[in-house]
Order: sequence, then structure tokens, then C-alpha cells
Amino acid sequence: MMITSPALFVSFSLLLVLTACVPSGDQNEQDPDISGFSATEIAAQDDPTIPVPFTGQIVRFSLTSEFVDARLMDVWLPDSYDGQNPHRVLYMHDGQMLFDATHTWNNQEWQVDEVSGSLIAEGQVAPFIVVGIWNNGDYRHAEYFPEGAVAYLPESAKAELEARHQGVPRADGYLRFLTNELKPFIDQRFTVKPEREATFIAGSSMGGLISMYALMQYPDIFGGAAALSTHWIGLSEQNEAFPEAFRSYISGRLHLLTNHALYFDFGTVGLDALYIPHQAAVDSLLGAKAPEGLRHVSRRFEGAGHNETDWAARLHEPLLFLMRDDHSP
Repeated sequence: MMITSPALFVSFSLLLVLTACVPSGDQNEQDPDISGFSATEIAAQDDPTIPVPFTGQIVRFSLTSEFVDARLMDVWLPDSYDGQNPHRVLYMHDGQMLFDATHTWNNQEWQVDEVSGSLIAEGQVAPFIVVGIWNNGDYRHAEYFPEGAVAYLPESAKAELEARHQGVPRADGYLRFLTNELKPFIDQRFTVKPEREATFIAGSSMGGLISMYALMQYPDIFGGAAALSTHWIGLSEQNEAFPEAFRSYISGRLHLLTNHALYFDFGTVGLDALYIPHQAAVDSLLGAKAPEGLRHVSRRFEGAGHNETDWAARLHEPLLFLMRDDHSP
């Protein structure tokens, strides 16, 4: 279906006082002036790479930010979206991999529009839109690696991470971009429910780490997170210092998740096989320390690997967990 948006290039700038959106905790205080942010809508005829979804429509924007480098964003609107009835919002990382295998580097995709559209049409989940934020290839690891866990690393691991990130941590800036700039824009531009209970975030691998981190850093903004094939090893090789640091960080923030949902999963093939003991340790931590109001689940998928095809095959699981009104797992 082609995009029906009327403008070829429509610029949006937001200057909002976000007192209603400020999360608890000084480290998460939001800046009221976001004049450095802009979102320019791109018409379908001007960009042949804009995905043509199986259901609904996709609107593409070019973004500039005070906190991150410029990038693209694809917003998927389901057939149920009519501009009158507010929808929930799911923010997803690696946005260029979500909708159309024709334009991805490995010719795979998450099939977000197919899976989400089917669940919505069948009434299995509440209607929601998907905000697919493209990654910055050069800084993806730095933007998705939870900065809050760095304090728990030994000096040798910190040095290794600093070398990988060229000395510049970027995850907290990425989350400021999401919460200070992007969410206010989405709330203004589209007919959505802005409440925490209707705002979710999801990703895979490093995107799983940053989704977990976003929920724990901004529990007043996000109501739930889905982390598929979470990259607990941190870098490319096994180093127990990284999963231990993630668990220490989680342990110190769990008490904030008093009315939230947290989904984890993993496969058993390839890179995902390395996550099995680390996910088990996180599951034990959640079992021992999770607040009563936190719904959490961890799923194992036999034979599944670390790729978009396998994530697409089970995408309905996290969507049902997050989006079902009855909150059934």
C-alpha cells in the first residue's frame, strides 16, 4: 500500500515543556528545550527504498537531533489507524531491518507489518503503531550498550569497551533522543496514547540490551520492553565481566519496575547458544528480586539462530506478552 501522506517534505520542530514526561531520578532529568530536533517527512515518490508493507502504511522521516547523529525513521501505521482512535506505540531499534527484506543487507526482515497487522486484525492485541528507528552503523554498539553497566566493569573490561567505542559512550544520549525528542514528536504527530502503560520498546541482540536499559532508566515513560536474543556477552567474545556487570546493573534498578512488563528470549543455535547460561542467571535474579508488579518471562526457542528470519518467526510471542489487554503471557 502506498503512503497517503500529502506532503512531499514537511518539517516539524518541537519546542515543548515536558514536565508531564519527566521520569523519576536526577540522572534522567529531561531538557525542556529540544530545538535541536527536527523530523522531515519523505514522500514515497522521492525515496524508492521506503518499504511497501503487507498491511497498513509506512511513513518515513529524516531526523536530526541534539543527542545523536542524523538518521531515518519508519513509522508503521496499521489498517486500524484512522487518526481518530488513539493507538499504543512500540518503539523498535534497527529500524531498517523491520519491514522489507528487499532493502536489507542480508535480505531478511522482522516481518513486523505482517505479524503485527495479523494480531491486530484478529483482535489478539490492542491496536498499536510501530516506530522503527534506524541504527547508525558506525555507532550502533556504542548507542546500544547500556552505560549504566559500565561502572560495574573491571578496569580491563572498561578499557576494552572504550577502545571499541572510540572513547565516547553513546547509550544515554540515544535514550535522551528517544525520550526528550522522538517520543514528544510521535505523541504530537500521530494519534497515540502517550501514557507509560501504552508505550513499549523492543529490539534484538544489542537492541535487546538497549530495550532493557531504556525500561530501567525510564520506567515512568516505558511500560514494557521486549529483548530478543539479548547480547549478554557484551562484545564479540565471552568475557564474564560483561554479563556480571549487566546483572549488577539490573539488580540495582529492578525495584523501579513496579507495574511493568519485561520479555526475554533466546535461541539455541550459533551466537544465541552463548546466551543460554547468562539468560539463566538473569532469570534467577528476576525470580529472586523482581517486584510483585513486574510481569516477566523468558522463552527458549530450540533450533533458532541469531537472525531476522528467526526473530520474525516468534515475533508474535513478545507482541502478545506486551500488547494483550488481559496481560496474559
